[in-house]
Amino acid sequence: MLVSPCAKLNLGLNVVERRADGYHNLETVFIPVPLYDALEINVMDERFPSETACDIKISGNKIDCEDKDNIIVKAYNIIASDYDIPRIHVHLFKNIPSQAGLGGGSSDAAYMLRALDDLFGLNIGNHRLKEYAARLGADCAFFIDSKPAFATGIGSCLTPVNMATTLTGYYAVIIKPSVAISTKEAYAHIHPHYPEMCCRDIVGQPVETWKDLLSNDFEEQAFKDYPELQEIKNTLYSNGAVYAQMSGSGSAMFGLFKEHPYSVESLFKHYYTTTLKLQY
Repeated sequence: MLVSPCAKLNLGLNVVERRADGYHNLETVFIPVPLYDALEINVMDERFPSETACDIKISGNKIDCEDKDNIIVKAYNIIASDYDIPRIHVHLFKNIPSQAGLGGGSSDAAYMLRALDDLFGLNIGNHRLKEYAARLGADCAFFIDSKPAFATGIGSCLTPVNMATTLTGYYAVIIKPSVAISTKEAYAHIHPHYPEMCCRDIVGQPVETWKDLLSNDFEEQAFKDYPELQEIKNTLYSNGAVYAQMSGSGSAMFGLFKEHPYSVESLFKHYYTTTLKLQY
């Protein structure tokens, strides 16, 4: 079985409360974007001498973790703890940049859950799949459906959002510099507060209004620590972006354009850059 985990962008991201368990409640709008990893799953022959039930191979972009700690392996183990499923070989081709705020790892895990459900006819259902996904990571549950959603709580309480008339036909330019921002470090500088206007309401307005209303709370400290991120955002706006923002806790930046921004990628030739057409 071959599946294609997608990336996501955040439209606004506000950290609104610190929780008693040490985590934070947030408000954000997740949208899927057509940037994909490739995840291939095959049943392992009973005679194959593997020390692990989920034998994983990774190619493409580098991932800095041991195989046993990979979130895909953790997804397999969660399902295997409740269901009698065979051992498997997994090949993950990483195309979505890591440590970018694009949700690549979370997407891989969620698509793994979905694939195991389909491949072995487990009939788990989306509700329970989302519960499994939430145990793996705050934004994993979003990727079970991979549809635009308003997220609250730690990011796993999801309400559908209609972006069809708002963003369909727009182009998203994603720029990922070499900067790596740890999520723990990003949250250390956050002062939780409720914004004057909720991002769910803002994204229902014309995109032209977002620049002055829609914010990402992680940008302030990230721009202080890494001025090049602010420069990227400024360059996107000066070259025609209707809206620009950092995704998640970074470090990927994105700009939304009404027309294909043919000249923009050349401005960021020293960074990872891709242009995607949005369809909802």
